[in-house]
Amino acid sequence: MSDGSGHGGCAGGAGNGNSRTDAMDFSIRHATVDDAEQVAAIYNYYIANTVITFEIEPVDAGEIADRIDATNAIPLPWLVAERQAKVLGYAYASKWKGRCAYRFAVESTIYLDIEQTGKGIGLPLYSALIDAIRAQSMRSVIGGISLPNDASVRLHERLGFQKVGHFERVGFKLDRWVDVGYWQLQL
Repeated sequence: MSDGSGHGGCAGGAGNGNSRTDAMDFSIRHATVDDAEQVAAIYNYYIANTVITFEIEPVDAGEIADRIDATNAIPLPWLVAERQAKVLGYAYASKWKGRCAYRFAVESTIYLDIEQTGKGIGLPLYSALIDAIRAQSMRSVIGGISLPNDASVRLHERLGFQKVGHFERVGFKLDRWVDVGYWQLQL
């Protein structure tokens, strides 16, 4: 649910976020602007067809490249899972709020190519993101979930997130009102 905007002058240190597990047939690495076209294609599916994101208009590769650059400049992690140069999904952290006292809290976001859901990519990708966030001395990770979304709730809770808030009918998309829940992981 985050837009990947900058974190101002209040960020922690950097972690590398690169990982590969032999049991996986894909790798996880830091995103670059070269990934922007594939990331935009993944994200635009969710914009057009779901209430998972509250963006309404498709985004182009240039906008995604700017978001990746802004996230990397903070620095916060933006990771991609890929197989044979195809991006299967991505996950990133963004600032939770703009005030400096929030600098040790981040919002986490994950999207998978719709053809890759349910194939064991989300858990290792999101775990790698959390590891990269932890390496930057962050204290709290917050995930916003448009509800209902059982798969996302299961993923967050499997990784130790606990539900901490529920806002009713705060978004309107695809001709319906949408609730948003917040899950938090203390690091």
